[in-house]
Amino acid sequence: MNGTVERIHVVPASGADPEPVERVEAVAGAGLRGDRYFDDSPGSREGSDLTLVASEALAAVEREYGLSIEAGVHRRNVTVAGVDLDGLVDERFRVGDAVCVGSGPCEPCAYLADRLDEPDATAALAGRGGLRCRIVESGAIRVGDPVGRP
Repeated sequence: MNGTVERIHVVPASGADPEPVERVEAVAGAGLRGDRYFDDSPGSREGSDLTLVASEALAAVEREYGLSIEAGVHRRNVTVAGVDLDGLVDERFRVGDAVCVGSGPCEPCAYLADRLDEPDATAALAGRGGLRCRIVESGAIRVGDPVGRP
């Protein structure tokens, strides 16, 4: 498995729009520095330090549902290409310089459907909403970085 980081987004405050960044610091057990959920209190974000979504899944949503989800609007931190996210649950892998473990699917929520003003968004993304991850080794993540097994 050799994928690539296509985009990175952080949301600096609750309810704010996602902001694209070229580089972000992933901190073990805390999340992405600059994101609204960043918290370096031990165990504060257990299992959801980082969220990933596959660009291929977003393309399938557009093909099958006619629903175009703009970059970052999906509320996942990192968009990747060429990665089977389902195969990374309970697996250790690298995103840029950071090492992560997939903790489980990141299913779409009603907040996303409301934000998009699109009632089909939840159904369209069901089973392909992304992956929640624990960051186990801190490191930088940059657009263009590889995603794969350490």
